[in-house]
Amino acid sequence: MDETPAPPPPPTGQVIVLEPLVARVLAPNPSPFTYTGTQTHLVGTADLAVIDPGPADAAHHQALLRAIAGRPVTAIVVTHHHRDHSPGTRALQAATGAPIVGAAPVFLADDGPRADAAFDTDYSPDRVLIEGDTVAGEGWTLAAIATPGHTGNHLAFALPETGALFSGDHVMGWSTSIVSPPDGDMGDYMASLEKLLAREDRVYYPGHGEAVERPQRLVRGLLGHRRQREGQILRLLADVPRGIAAMVEKMYVGLDPRLLPAAERSVLAHLIDLERRGRVRRDGAVWVAA
Repeated sequence: MDETPAPPPPPTGQVIVLEPLVARVLAPNPSPFTYTGTQTHLVGTADLAVIDPGPADAAHHQALLRAIAGRPVTAIVVTHHHRDHSPGTRALQAATGAPIVGAAPVFLADDGPRADAAFDTDYSPDRVLIEGDTVAGEGWTLAAIATPGHTGNHLAFALPETGALFSGDHVMGWSTSIVSPPDGDMGDYMASLEKLLAREDRVYYPGHGEAVERPQRLVRGLLGHRRQREGQILRLLADVPRGIAAMVEKMYVGLDPRLLPAAERSVLAHLIDLERRGRVRRDGAVWVAA
C-alpha cells in the first residue's frame, strides 16, 4: 500500500495526552498492517470512554488499567471488528463492568485469501450504534458516524466538545486503508470519505499513525489517490485483458512484498466497484474493459 516511512517507534503502554479530554495508549502489536501498533484512545477526565481496546494482549490491558486509574468507564467503544481493535473489549469489560458499544458484529464468508486483520468472531457488543447515536459522560460526548468501506460495520466517532474525530481505520495517519471484499467495499469507502470531507472536524485521531492536523486536506488526497488507482486500472484494461496480479505488478512498483496480497484485495475492490458501474467486466480469470 502507499505509506509514509516509519518514524522511531513511540513507546508502548504509556499514556500520551493529546488534548485535555483525549489521551492514547499504544499497543505492542506493530506489523506491516498496523504500523507502530493499535492506538487505544481514552476520552474524558472524571469518567471515561475507551475507544478500541486493541488486541487481546495482557501487557496492553494492564497499561489501560493504569491509564484508567480507577476512574469509572462509561463505555468501551469499538470502531470495527478486526482483531487488532476489538478483542481487548472482553478483559476490559471484566475489569471495569462497562458496556461494549459501537460497531455491529459482522460475520461474512470471504471469496479469497484475506490480507487485512482477521475478524474478531467473538466480538459481541451490548449496544450497536448507528449514525447519530451518542454515548456521553462528564464534559464529553461521542457521536457515531457511519463510515463503511474498510469494513461494512465501520464507525467513526466525533467529539463535538473539541472538534476531534476518532477515525479508526477509515482514515489513518500513515497509509491508505485496506479495502478487502466482501466485507470491504470501495464504493462505500469513497462515499464515506465524501461524508467526512463535508464535515469540519479540527483533527483526526486514527487507530494507527499520528494525529491528522489538516484532515480535510488528507481526505481530499485519499479521494484523489483512489481515483488515480481507478484510472490506472481502466488504462491497463484498455490495452489488454489482465488478471489482478498482473495489474498489481504494474500499479505497485517497489511495494513491500508482504503487502502485495493487500494490494490485490484493494484492486479487486476497485474492479467490483467499476463492474457495478458498467466500466469493466469479468471474463474468466481476467478482467476486460466494458
